[in-house]
Amino acid sequence: MNSTDRLLQNYARQVRLPWSRNIAGMQRIWFAVYPPAEERKVRARIQHFENMTRESGHGWTAVDLTDVLPTWMASHEYREAAFREPEFFACDDDQLEVLAARRIQAACGGENADANAVVAVVGLASLFDYMKVSRLIGRVEESIRGRLLVFFPGEYRQNVYRFMDARDGFNYMAVPITSSENFLIA
Repeated sequence: MNSTDRLLQNYARQVRLPWSRNIAGMQRIWFAVYPPAEERKVRARIQHFENMTRESGHGWTAVDLTDVLPTWMASHEYREAAFREPEFFACDDDQLEVLAARRIQAACGGENADANAVVAVVGLASLFDYMKVSRLIGRVEESIRGRLLVFFPGEYRQNVYRFMDARDGFNYMAVPITSSENFLIA
């Protein structure tokens, strides 16, 4: 069985577990952790994650952040200079993070994203080097009513997540779902 199939299998077990309603926002977050090289394979299987979610009796809403950076960049006042000399461009303000957070919050507040639904976030890899996942999650955790499934290209080891295997790790209280054989934390 390949790692994407194991991730899907471990997710299927997690989504079928009983959901506690009386937990904090940060405990309502699941990180589906997989190697960054598997990004396209995992994205190609998103429909399978949705199917598993619906088969377990839960709703599903997907949020794709892939176009957040180009959308933000198109409206940036220094976009022309950034395209001429991209090595000097830095995303020092939090506007990109706010834009991504608003998109997730809107999905979490949607009528289909009730306490019995999963809001799935894909496209984080497109934001690598421009924002920190831990800060983004901190901005949205209070808006989660059901579960937030974050497709996380990176690694999880000893309670530390590393985005794209490159950023310094962060210790977050999210439930990790990995592609390791039979790995599952309730």
